[in-house]
Amino acid sequence: MLNIRKSSERGYADHGWLKSFHSFSFANYFDPAHMGFGNLRVINEDRIDPGTGFGTHGHRDMEIISYVLSGNLAHQDSMGNVKGIPPGDVQRMSAGSGVQHSEFNHAKGEQTHFLQIWIEPNVKGIDPGYEQKSVPESAKRGQLALVAAPGSDAQAAAHTVEIHADARMYSALLNGPENVVLPLHPSRKAYIFLVRGALNVNGHALMAGDAAMLQAESSLALREGRDAEVLVFDLAA
Repeated sequence: MLNIRKSSERGYADHGWLKSFHSFSFANYFDPAHMGFGNLRVINEDRIDPGTGFGTHGHRDMEIISYVLSGNLAHQDSMGNVKGIPPGDVQRMSAGSGVQHSEFNHAKGEQTHFLQIWIEPNVKGIDPGYEQKSVPESAKRGQLALVAAPGSDAQAAAHTVEIHADARMYSALLNGPENVVLPLHPSRKAYIFLVRGALNVNGHALMAGDAAMLQAESSLALREGRDAEVLVFDLAA
């Protein structure tokens, strides 16, 4: 079974300094039909104006991934990390027993565009943790690059951050004849989010901001990309 959710169906919040599209219920946006998908809880597509950002705030018991598309996201947290996250990097923060952090756009005259992704962990109360890795374009060009995964799957890969969750996140850049087929276990769920461009997903046309939700499917076929950047999530049901 495959369901499509169009970009225009997402929640939207305009805070002036922040423009945000919500794939799932978040903050003041509530849709009981879209509370998450499997253990994927949040995909916010955020655009932060220069010189602004999220002040210090707290999280706990959540795996939080930042995926920057343009600009640069400045991160600071109570673990002592002070980092800049450029396009091509994937950052993971395990909130665990509790962490405080802030996120800002310090770039002059340039908006920062990024995805904030939350995945529910399979363990709670762990020590907070941070990891950031650069994923080169060559690793994603015409193929799925594993960018977040649990345990040994992450430890064995050069460009993969480790998450404490039964989930895997892939990224791919697809254009023209490039295509990908990924076997799926029918007992799990898959969520496909098209970051930009256009793409055919199991015979369905997606445009930027659209998502496909798969259940009880044995394979995923991505083809006919037009400057497409796509994220694929293999999720616990």
